Amino acid sequence: MAAERHVIVAGAGIAGLTASLAMARAGLRVTVLEQASRLEETGAGIQLSPNATRILISLGMSERLAPSVIVPHAIRVMSGGSGREIVRMALGADAERRYGAPYWMIHRGDLQAALAATADAEQDVDVKLGVRVEDFAAQVKGVTVHGRRGSQALDERGIVLIGADGIWSTIAGRLQSQRSPRFAHRTAWRALIPADAAPKEFRSPLVHLWLGLNAHLVHYPVKAGRLINIVGIVHDEWKETGWSAAGDRNEILRHFARWSWTDKARDLIAIPDRWLKWALYDCPHPFRGGTGPVTLIGDAAHPMLPFLAQGAGLAIEDAAVLADMLNKHMNDPPGALRAYEAARWHRTDRAQQASRRQGHIYGRSGPEALIRNFGMRMLGGEKLLSRYDWLYTWQPPELFRKPRA
Repeated sequence: MAAERHVIVAGAGIAGLTASLAMARAGLRVTVLEQASRLEETGAGIQLSPNATRILISLGMSERLAPSVIVPHAIRVMSGGSGREIVRMALGADAERRYGAPYWMIHRGDLQAALAATADAEQDVDVKLGVRVEDFAAQVKGVTVHGRRGSQALDERGIVLIGADGIWSTIAGRLQSQRSPRFAHRTAWRALIPADAAPKEFRSPLVHLWLGLNAHLVHYPVKAGRLINIVGIVHDEWKETGWSAAGDRNEILRHFARWSWTDKARDLIAIPDRWLKWALYDCPHPFRGGTGPVTLIGDAAHPMLPFLAQGAGLAIEDAAVLADMLNKHMNDPPGALRAYEAARWHRTDRAQQASRRQGHIYGRSGPEALIRNFGMRMLGGEKLLSRYDWLYTWQPPELFRKPRA
């Protein structure tokens, strides 16, 4: 494939696939190199707020995603100490009217599968599986990417290389301008259970957020309501190999042992036989910027703690802004990348900092927790939701403000 108007993306996760579709929308040809030999359904549930869903809708994803998404009626914040509701923030139709786009819950695997199917149907996107990116070399007019599929060496030539290869990005490591992620001394425990195994009140289309001593718990339905996604975030250390591992149910129950829960919440966390746990990592600041024809998006650029539920959302935003800058500055691809980096840095930095603060608020105990809960009740759901307006009202570039015809 000729290098002219050809972009190479490393990674076929949410960031990489969304970027490939966005760049095809901008008239570019895209090759996605993914080291996995097949795209398997991994991970658990994710929340997609209006800043992200309006981009997916503009890319023509609504119909393909419709069977998988759930529109939550509200976020119900609960006390892990008393088991009572603290406050409720209305979503559903109210949020769509407020922000001009819906709030969705979806299994990560369903979103990735829908993106992959859309990319497969896009003639200007070529996803190559089983290709591990090993290195790259900047050229006078572009970049050559060196990869390997088994014993076969592969080279791809393009105008730019986009590192969408996650928190442990090979591309970021080669750039040497991105700080290494640091362990946040927390772990995320995730499980999925059949909806009919959960208490009836937890099957409804609500995000339940429980705040308690040194931990918090989130659960909501996914898979069109057939499964309940459960995530527990706890203060923890990490002694496992890698950054994910199988989790023992007795261990997570010990983490929550000091909570004075209602029986229904305690029973919920005791249901799953199989847990997976992830070490949570953070980075002091987002990727400041590279040189030449290479940049980063998504977790490779700005690892996010999960307390704002914005990891996927900011990656989707990245994709739209990047495609728009390449469209506007096609005569100067490296300049387009610098413009993209400058456009994204302050917002992603603000989101990283806000997520850290949210984590501190969630983890309060004793009198501080009582003050937090009282303050949330006094503010009420509408005012609490308004604190996220800066996130949810974000508008993409003009190229992505209308659904694809």
